[in-house]
Amino acid sequence: MQVLEGKGWRLDHDPARHPFVVLIGGGCEHGAGWAVELSAAEATALAAGVGRLVAQHAALADALMDEESIDLELERPCGDGVLWLALGGDRRGWALRFVLTPGPGQRGVEGGWDAAASAPLAAALAALVLAPPPATGADSG
Repeated sequence: MQVLEGKGWRLDHDPARHPFVVLIGGGCEHGAGWAVELSAAEATALAAGVGRLVAQHAALADALMDEESIDLELERPCGDGVLWLALGGDRRGWALRFVLTPGPGQRGVEGGWDAAASAPLAAALAALVLAPPPATGADSG
């Protein structure tokens, strides 16, 4: 089990909790928070998408003037649904948001992190190593 957290974000990985092996959350200093469990495929898509947006921001940040802001969006397939991600901010910092629009009969998820939490969360997602699900013994025989 891997637990990473900081002010305004949390990322837990427990391969024994198949199919929802990742718990990700956010919140503020006043205690209002949220959390959701993600499958390995959803967590992988989230990590890859956030990584791509962070890389795009890094490539553009030096071209922004101090008073300029930037909004980057990314939409990608995720299972039977779609994952939408957004990074918004300026050259010094940015916030993340996401919406998982599921396929039929599945749960939907929406969340986000403020500027203080987004960079450490993105780094934690980049370092996340998703282990394969544990063997159940049902396949033997």
